[in-house]
Amino acid sequence: MLITSDHGASSRASHRLGRALRSLFAVALTSYCVPLIAPLTTFGTLAQNLPGTINTQIASLISALTALFLYRRVTVYPGTRAFSFILPAFSTTFGLAAVLLLFSRANYSGAMLLVGYLASVSVTFLLGYFGQRAAPKRMYFVPTGNIGIVTDAADIEWVRLDVPVVPEDPNVSIVADLRTTHSPEWERMLAQAAIAGIPVYHTKQLRESLTGRVQIEHLSENSFGSLLPALGYRGIKRTIDILVSIILLPLLIVPLLVVALLVRMSSPGPVLFRQRRMGYRGIPFDVLKFRTMVQHDHGDDDDETVRQAAITQDSDDRITRIGRFLRRSRIDELPQIINILRGEMSWIGPRPEAVPLSAWYESELPFYAYRHIVRPGITGWAQVNQGHVAGLDDVLVKLHYDFYYIKFFSSWLDLLIALRTVGIILTGFGAK
Repeated sequence: MLITSDHGASSRASHRLGRALRSLFAVALTSYCVPLIAPLTTFGTLAQNLPGTINTQIASLISALTALFLYRRVTVYPGTRAFSFILPAFSTTFGLAAVLLLFSRANYSGAMLLVGYLASVSVTFLLGYFGQRAAPKRMYFVPTGNIGIVTDAADIEWVRLDVPVVPEDPNVSIVADLRTTHSPEWERMLAQAAIAGIPVYHTKQLRESLTGRVQIEHLSENSFGSLLPALGYRGIKRTIDILVSIILLPLLIVPLLVVALLVRMSSPGPVLFRQRRMGYRGIPFDVLKFRTMVQHDHGDDDDETVRQAAITQDSDDRITRIGRFLRRSRIDELPQIINILRGEMSWIGPRPEAVPLSAWYESELPFYAYRHIVRPGITGWAQVNQGHVAGLDDVLVKLHYDFYYIKFFSSWLDLLIALRTVGIILTGFGAK
């Protein structure tokens, strides 16, 4: 029989129901009310008539609630992976709504429906982001097999299960190595807990989702069973990179000129710093940044000296006063818009390393070169989770983050990185 109680099951159900209702209310309110913004713009003229407005609001509401239901049903693992289901779920339901409205010849506004889609996705993403941070941080683990997750995910309160009994905890979730051999008592408890609706997670997938890192035991295939990242998204991502750069460049021209003048006045040397870095598919390129350090000529230095100079340490005395602000705010990275337009970089991707450092890492770390399979970025998954690193051990952890990004290369992960990057800019996390 199942070793648990009706009281525990009802408490878990009540907790899940309350959380679901809060999400339901927020998404419903957003999907129904926010599209009304569209008629105030030149793109929403079709919604000026009442029938078109009502039809679009109802379609937006039904699409959003259906997508939220699907999202909550297919979200298996807590942590980062949960976000991967938001865009597919909402894109599917809103896409079907647009097709049905089109073929039914009903009066509607495409602009309103688009606003409802974007608002619903944004609210669901934010609810998931803050819900993840506020979620209970206690998990119970079966102490057999590979339990390395206990040390890797240190922010979780791990409770060891010494006997095959489901804990009396309304937020109980159980972690086990499902690829190892357990005793019949443990197997029975895990199976019955799953039947009762209690989450039972496999250590490998949960470790990736909670830590945002992929362990480098061997070259890891992605969700499509291939070493190549999602080829379809790669083209879309490149198009987005170009469009965003073209839109932002005219808006940033004046601020960039002001920063260039301040850099010029701060110390002798060029405004822009050029450094040879390893890029997409292992092809070196010159990355462009505002110069933030006093100029030094490495022309006659040996490889070891150049490599050390490429590593920025804490409180590096080479950094100028204006340079410290530029690094903290990440403004020094903005000239890389030119690198993006050239096709050498992306807005989001693994940070490119200096060529001497890259050569060193490749000689010390297995599979390091695999990170060059995607374009390097101005910001990336490792940067928003780990910040700047210099030591070889930290670089190995950084590589785990890079491999996670490559394995789950997708729009949802880029969106999550963009969201976290805003917080990074405001707090200066990881700056050197």
